[in-house]
Amino acid sequence: MREICTLGAMWRGLETDSRFGFQGTPRGNGEQQARLNLRNTAPVLDPTGLATGVAPQPPIGILLLMQPDQEVISKWRDSAPFWQKHREIIRQMFAPVTQALVEDGLIGSGHTVLDIATGPGEPALTIAALVGSEGKVFGIDPVPEMVEAARRATVHLGFGNAQFDVASADHLPHHADIFDAVVSRFGVMFFPSPVDAVREMLRVLKPERKLALAVWHFAERNPFHYALWQVIERYIESPPPAPDAPDAFRFAIPGKLRDVLAEAGAMAPSERLLQFTVQAPISVEDFWTLRCEMSEKLRERVAMLSREQVTEVKRQALECLRGYSTDHGMSFPAEVLIVSGTKNRPT
Repeated sequence: MREICTLGAMWRGLETDSRFGFQGTPRGNGEQQARLNLRNTAPVLDPTGLATGVAPQPPIGILLLMQPDQEVISKWRDSAPFWQKHREIIRQMFAPVTQALVEDGLIGSGHTVLDIATGPGEPALTIAALVGSEGKVFGIDPVPEMVEAARRATVHLGFGNAQFDVASADHLPHHADIFDAVVSRFGVMFFPSPVDAVREMLRVLKPERKLALAVWHFAERNPFHYALWQVIERYIESPPPAPDAPDAFRFAIPGKLRDVLAEAGAMAPSERLLQFTVQAPISVEDFWTLRCEMSEKLRERVAMLSREQVTEVKRQALECLRGYSTDHGMSFPAEVLIVSGTKNRPT
């Protein structure tokens, strides 16, 4: 799902990405298949991982208890057009995180993969290129506008092996023991109940297969976030979030998310620190626009300022951001935790 940084971006073309060695799946029937997938249904997966129908739904009372915060969903609806607008830049910025999820999830050709909190379709579409025509990727998100954006990208790119549906992490519309891997990039920190969500991931995983999750390390290690926030907070103080409240840095403390996986029943949960560079081939001014458009939280704070204050905040922000500008665009050192675990074999 993600606040400032659950930026899910999509792949603009089918060419090989040299950082991954991924190849796009052939066109042909991809567009036709993607159009068939535009129906807002929850897929039932058979043992081969192919959608065969609509999953049985629980009683309405149970569904209401499982619904994500509607206020949060409403805010993400407002952000969806901007996510789609900037999808290629965002895909590039977080490509190293996607690569880490692929590696730790042991994802390969022919696999069936679930991407939770896919936003407008990433990392699902990058993974769809990796698993190829013999594989299948399903992406879910609770925000209908995000799912529609992902479906449009699927049609545009001609993928016949990717399907997107509206669903929440703690109630997955899939049968048990279906997926070769489950991933989520910058989503778990916004789940209403992370333990329940991880239990659902383990339920739909095949035995002895892996889930892999990416969360931000400490804010002070990630100038992609704090470079603008330190300027904004000179004018508007942001109260700290409540303990364990949904927030971009909810699982920044090492070991915290790993403990969630252990509590949910994952076997041999592990964690590693991924240090990489967020690279965006855009100008300082364009980066200011991207961050303000993609972050509902930033837009909300800027709207509280007077016109004169906005002018001054932007001036100071651009001055700060120039320290991260290179001949090839913006470049920020970044740190993310990659947390993974395995489903137990049947007893």
